[in-house]
Amino acid sequence: MNTWIALVQRQFVMPLSLVQEEVSKDDARFKVVVAGRRWGKSYLSMHLMAKAARHSGAKVFYVAPTYKMCKQIIWDDLKAKFIACRWAKKINESDLTITLINGSKIYLRSADNPDNLRGVSMSYLIMDECAMISQKMWTEVCRPALSDQQGGGLFITTPQGKSSWVYDLWQGAHTQENWSAFQYSTLEGGNVPEEEIESARNELDERSFKQEYEASFETYAGSIYYNFDTKVNIKHADKEFERNEILHVAMDFNVSPLVAAICRVQGNQISVVDEIQMHGSNTFEMAQELNTRYPNNRIWVYPDASGQARKTSSNTSDHHILRNSGFVLKVKNINPPVKDRIAAVNASLKATDGTVKLTIDPKCKNLIKCISGQTYKVDTQIPDKSSNLDHFNDALGYLVHWINPIGRPQLTEEQRRPQIWGHH
Repeated sequence: MNTWIALVQRQFVMPLSLVQEEVSKDDARFKVVVAGRRWGKSYLSMHLMAKAARHSGAKVFYVAPTYKMCKQIIWDDLKAKFIACRWAKKINESDLTITLINGSKIYLRSADNPDNLRGVSMSYLIMDECAMISQKMWTEVCRPALSDQQGGGLFITTPQGKSSWVYDLWQGAHTQENWSAFQYSTLEGGNVPEEEIESARNELDERSFKQEYEASFETYAGSIYYNFDTKVNIKHADKEFERNEILHVAMDFNVSPLVAAICRVQGNQISVVDEIQMHGSNTFEMAQELNTRYPNNRIWVYPDASGQARKTSSNTSDHHILRNSGFVLKVKNINPPVKDRIAAVNASLKATDGTVKLTIDPKCKNLIKCISGQTYKVDTQIPDKSSNLDHFNDALGYLVHWINPIGRPQLTEEQRRPQIWGHH
């Protein structure tokens, strides 16, 4: 018996759930899996990479939408597991490459730099979150790279509407020879307690829940903030701001316009009570305007994360300017994904159970125009920015996602424990 196979079989077992096992054992060359959040997509991907890499000299490629996602989603876990089971011979941190003891190599690459994949030869390919990757990455770059070795592949993602090329790929996989199609909800993955999923159902709007947790291909057309209802979400502020009351300010950095939405936050309830829109202005002037308009209040700002970078024309940054103006900043190193911010706003406008967590004072005319008017680009889930209705919406999204976040559901204690794995 091959020494490599024997080592793995003797010492290591990689436990899979029943649905993951179903995908792994399927003998189709190409597999398309759409699954809800925390279903176990990354874990299955690592299993199939290991399975493909058991053949000496294999070249296994994992492709994610961006380099950052490669690092965040799978790199650390992949390294740890290959090291733990003594498969790894060499790990290249800068190149995100793992060389195994049988001569096989695992490559992590980003779809935002396709030139790095042109001309390579692949034994096996995984395209993770492929709904966020262009179709050309598959048809023009990766598919030809599989030809000389007749390699197979896994396409795995949370769906992003019927306009996505992945929907057509998944539909076609039901009938094409050498292709298989799978669809699983978060609950079927077995990683998230049912009560957590039910909690998400009540917190999200219906469309977002179906997409993110039930892996449903929802239709996205027309208005982005489809839950906005003038009869429900437009409401006069109950009272003026009291002295020393905290103002919660959503802010997006632009020269024209520079915008801010001033909110009262009580628990998960958000009331937009005022707005500022400044043309041909800058962050200094916005800070001055806030301090002039509200001299007796503490101000917390929820800004665009990119504002932490220094400007080319200055030695300071937008975030630095705001902090020097006496404001507290509520911001992480990177912005939440656009679709998560949109989902958070829609869920706050009206959740599946009818709960309303976001209202807007009628005097905020510019914000109301933006939230009611912005649409998706035709046949995409990409917000259309050509109408210039995006700035207030972007600003509001930063704040709403911070207060009522849309993100990964919580794992069980069992799922947090490290698992021993290997050939299966």
